[in-house]
Amino acid sequence: MSCCNASTEKPTAHDLTKRIDADQKRLVNCKQVDVNQLMPLKYHWAWDYYTKGCANHWMPNEVAMQGDIELWKSNRLTAEERQVILRNLGFFSTAESLVGNNIVLAIFKHVTNPEARQYLLRQAFEEAIHTHTFQYIVESLSLDQREVFNMYHEVNSINEKDAFEMKLTSAIMEEGFNTDTPEGLRTFLKNLVGFYVIMEGIFFYSGFVMLLSFKRQNKMVGIGQQFEYIMRDESIHLNFGIDLINGIREENPGIWNEEFEAEIRAMILQAVELEVAYAQDCMPKGILGLNAGLFREYVQYIADRRFDRLNMISQFGSQNPFPWMSEAMDLSKEQNFFEGRVTEYQTAASLEW
Repeated sequence: MSCCNASTEKPTAHDLTKRIDADQKRLVNCKQVDVNQLMPLKYHWAWDYYTKGCANHWMPNEVAMQGDIELWKSNRLTAEERQVILRNLGFFSTAESLVGNNIVLAIFKHVTNPEARQYLLRQAFEEAIHTHTFQYIVESLSLDQREVFNMYHEVNSINEKDAFEMKLTSAIMEEGFNTDTPEGLRTFLKNLVGFYVIMEGIFFYSGFVMLLSFKRQNKMVGIGQQFEYIMRDESIHLNFGIDLINGIREENPGIWNEEFEAEIRAMILQAVELEVAYAQDCMPKGILGLNAGLFREYVQYIADRRFDRLNMISQFGSQNPFPWMSEAMDLSKEQNFFEGRVTEYQTAASLEW
C-alpha cells in the first residue's frame, strides 16, 4: 500500500534513511515515503488502539441467544418494547455498514500514516463483526430480514440520520477530490467528525441506552451482551477518531478556523436534533423507565462531551439522566470500563458466561 505517489526511480541510501525517520510521517498528505512503512512508530496512540482492539476480539455467535428466543416468542414483551428492539436493529444494521464503507472507500485512502492505517483495517473488520451481529440476532429471533435491513427506507428518523452521513461520504468520493488544499482538508475533517464524533459518538448512544435497559431488567440478555461488546468497540473508535481529528488540526495550523468551527458546531447541533427525533420515534410512549424527554437531556449531555474533546465550547450544560451509563461512556475511565467484570473478555478463547 502506498503512503503517497510511488516513485519509479530506484531509491538511494539517503532516500531509505529518510523513509525510516519517524519525524517525516504525517497523518495526511505524507510526501516522504512511498510504502506503508510501519516502523519506527510516530503515533503510538494509533498503535495502542490497534493492539487494544485485537486484544478485545469477539464474535457474535459466541453469545447464547436461547433466553432471548424464548422471551421473543412469548407474550411477556409489550408491543412498545418490541418496537424499540426492532427500530434499533433497523438503524444499527445500516449504520454499521455505512461506517465500514466510509472507512474503506473514503478515510483509508486519505490517511497516509501506516500505524493509523493499521488501526483503520482493524476497525473495518470490527464493523463487519457488528453487521454480522445484527444478522445473527435477526436469524436467531426468526425476524423478517427484509423488514429489519430495509427499515431505513421505511422510518423517517432512521433515513434522515443515514442520509446525513451518506452526504459526507459522497463529498469525499467525488472525482478529483484530494486533501492537498485547505478546502479539501476541511471536507475530509467534516467527514471524520461526521462519522467518529456524530455517528459513533452521538447517533449510537441512544440505542445503547435503550437496548442495555432491557438487559438491566433481565430481558433480551443475549442482545444486551452483544451491544455491550459493540459499545466497547465504539468507545475505542471514538477515541481514535478524535485523536486523528485533533492530530490533523495540530499538523495543519490554521485549517480549523472560526468559520470552520462554526460549521462543525452546526453539524453537531443538527445531529442532536436528529437523534432526539429518533428517540421519540422509537418510544413515543415511555417504557423501561425511559421516555423521549430523558433522551433529549442525555443526547445533549453526550454532545457536550464531544465538544469538550474537540476543544470547543459546550452548548447545553445538561446532566446525565442515566448515571448507570456513565462508566461505559466516560472516556477518561476507559481502562476501568475495559476491566468491568460483567463484560470482561480478551479473546474468543477466554469468553466466560
